[in-house]
Amino acid sequence: MKILAILISAALSISSCSNSQSKNKSVVTNPEKYAKTITASELKSMLYTYASDDFEGRKTGEPGQKKAVEFIKNQYVLEGIPSPISKDDYFQEIPASFLPNGTKDSENVLAYIKGSEKPDEVVVISAHLDHIGISRNGDINNGADDDGSGTVAIIEIAEAFKAASKDGFTPKRSILFLHVSGEELGLYGSRYYTDVDPVFPLENTVANLNIDMIGRIDPKHEGKPNYLYLIGSDKLSTELHNLSEEVNKKYFNLEFDYTYNADDDPNRFYYRSDHYNFAKHNIPVIFYFNGTHADYHRPTDTPDKINYEFLETRARLIFYMAWELANRNERVKLD
Repeated sequence: MKILAILISAALSISSCSNSQSKNKSVVTNPEKYAKTITASELKSMLYTYASDDFEGRKTGEPGQKKAVEFIKNQYVLEGIPSPISKDDYFQEIPASFLPNGTKDSENVLAYIKGSEKPDEVVVISAHLDHIGISRNGDINNGADDDGSGTVAIIEIAEAFKAASKDGFTPKRSILFLHVSGEELGLYGSRYYTDVDPVFPLENTVANLNIDMIGRIDPKHEGKPNYLYLIGSDKLSTELHNLSEEVNKKYFNLEFDYTYNADDDPNRFYYRSDHYNFAKHNIPVIFYFNGTHADYHRPTDTPDKINYEFLETRARLIFYMAWELANRNERVKLD
């Protein structure tokens, strides 16, 4: 009887392990359930708060920016998504001495989900939390698209990964949700993270997916809005670029516009958002961008002008890409 009990126990253990492996294999290739938790209604609700006058344009170091970091932190606390810095400390402090003269100290906001199999390898999803503040005439620059859209997209993506983890499908690699300050001043927050205090070693950073303005349509694409500009995807890793194309074709088949990815692009957008501070350290990057519009850096960049259905689709696309990067067997290779 004792031998029989041991055999039954072993069989049950093998069966359980097999079922678990099968379940994980299935969800890794079919993450739609979690992508669907990213919704236009939740993005809209958050953005109407985040890009409201109460936040005074979120200028780096100013009271409105302090409200912004508290708002972001509270979203992660509410969802039970921890900080990689220490318990209850979501702020990476950036001293005034690091920032342009006259700018007060500021903060990056960090949250993460620890990987289940390769926790030391990390995928970074970033967006800048700051904007340009209040104009001289007193008008508030709300920055709904720039970069409120990226900020709320990351929060929704994080919630989708958390929902998967609650179901037992924690990503293989860790994912860092990085909200950086000081972008409008010259990419200071991301530079502080990469050059001064990388919470995760840069050599273990698999890729950076950077989101900066994904809630609008630019004049070039009016009438054919099923698009997104991608910048940098092939600069360091052909494998990352090809994976990005495959993910898009599998789930959405958006038009990926690479106009601003050209080496001779006069706008030099490749050098003008936070992904660049990762790229200069040979970390593969993708910069997601909807292009500029008439409300860029103006008080008229308000949340009522965001297309929330497009924002939902684009955020889901980035979630799928992060999912693939976090769960594939091997990290993407540098050329």
